[in-house]
Amino acid sequence: MKAWEVQGGFGIESLTLVDRPEPKAGPGQVLMKLSAWSLNYRDLMVVKGQYNPKIRLPFTPFSDGVGTVAAVGDGVTRVKAGDRVAGCFLQRWLDGPLDDAKGKSALGGGQLGMLAEQVVLHEDGVVPVPAHLSDVEAATLPCAAVTAWNALVSSSSLKAGDTVLIQGTGGVSLFALQIARLHGARVIATSSKADKLARVLHMGASDGINYKDTPEWGDKVRELTGGAGVDQVIEVGGAGTLGQSLKAVRTAGTISLIGVLAGVGQVNPVPVLMKNVRVQGIFVGSRAMFEAMNRAFGLAKLKPVVDKSFAFAEAREALKYMESAAHFGKICIHM
Repeated sequence: MKAWEVQGGFGIESLTLVDRPEPKAGPGQVLMKLSAWSLNYRDLMVVKGQYNPKIRLPFTPFSDGVGTVAAVGDGVTRVKAGDRVAGCFLQRWLDGPLDDAKGKSALGGGQLGMLAEQVVLHEDGVVPVPAHLSDVEAATLPCAAVTAWNALVSSSSLKAGDTVLIQGTGGVSLFALQIARLHGARVIATSSKADKLARVLHMGASDGINYKDTPEWGDKVRELTGGAGVDQVIEVGGAGTLGQSLKAVRTAGTISLIGVLAGVGQVNPVPVLMKNVRVQGIFVGSRAMFEAMNRAFGLAKLKPVVDKSFAFAEAREALKYMESAAHFGKICIHM
């Protein structure tokens, strides 16, 4: 079978298509025949050596993949051959709070990834996907969608009438928009592109702010909320945007820190104290969160936003497209 590996050194050009023996499912394990994958910014960082430069090479990247159960090992009861499933981002985080052991079980980071024609996972680490989604659409769920669900619902109790601020138009942000609207919440969005802001308004956002035209966008958010600020911020920028997010969030509001796209650095902690803001780190989510989200998506027939899907042989091209930051929503790969 075919698999992609980072070989000889980090970098997109080091990603190499190789032949491997077909894996076998052992006791408690599931053999997946994969048909679709999706990219996350973390995958680009892994391939370029920016996420964990100590990863031993060769290494198969990517956390998100969907396929059909081809075979099961002895004792498997959660799924059967023929089921359509996705791998959980954190293989050992089934439910309850996150701990060190669960946090080290991430596909494509803590352990080998999904960018192969076949993979073997423990039965506890797979989840059936909503029937109304295509394989490509379902492949977008394990990381970005679960992250947004955890931030807004599992860890924050989103309710109708709340106001949520999203940053940019990547996968997590657009899932947050859809989940917030699903719960009857208002959404304010930021982007540097007018055409992308027009698209998020079409998706249901109430307001869009061009952060290049309005660098003090935290003040604009407060203006749009009558001076109160938003209930929740989906913070994907990191230190480069956290200062504005602290302006934008209401007193006793929540900032979910998810990414560091705008870099790292120093942030003044005084507003966190003075406004009683809760800043919570979100590292994707548990299997229980994934399953709850899938039930909601299935009932609402919610469809992920897929920007473009590349062929399996074009994995390098897909990563270069992500590097360009031209996408709106998720970038996928299909077999």
